[in-house]
Amino acid sequence: MRESAKGEMRGERGRRRSAPAFACCALALALLSACAADGRRSGLPPGAQEAIDALTQDVADGRFDEVYAAAADEWRATASAEESRNVLARVRDRLGRVQSRVPVSATEQPNAAAGRTLSVSYNTKFERADAIESVTLVERGGRWRLARYSVNSDALK
Repeated sequence: MRESAKGEMRGERGRRRSAPAFACCALALALLSACAADGRRSGLPPGAQEAIDALTQDVADGRFDEVYAAAADEWRATASAEESRNVLARVRDRLGRVQSRVPVSATEQPNAAAGRTLSVSYNTKFERADAIESVTLVERGGRWRLARYSVNSDALK
């Protein structure tokens, strides 16, 4: 196709197509593709983003015992309820609430013993400092649970 001086698109056979009509068709196709994204706007499996959002809100609100109770066995095997509470409180107290996150990587792996495992890393902007945040979730019984959480920031040193 080539564009004429009048802003028309001409196909191989010389038929005229207007640029605005072509642009509208392209836009409609893009919108339909976006609608068919299966609800995975974050690119994460269904339920995983909700689990990360719940973790974020629970930490921000100081509901550390709820985080521990809802976590996977892997989380509870590495920390007691008190240790978990202390670590999460330190993150909240030193860094503040999450302001924004930019995903850096996400890896999903099948695991025969643990169901599916999802590891996500973020460049995270907290209220008082920036950090690299890593969240590992395991899916059991159709529900994503926290298995590992780490935050690396100079503000935590």
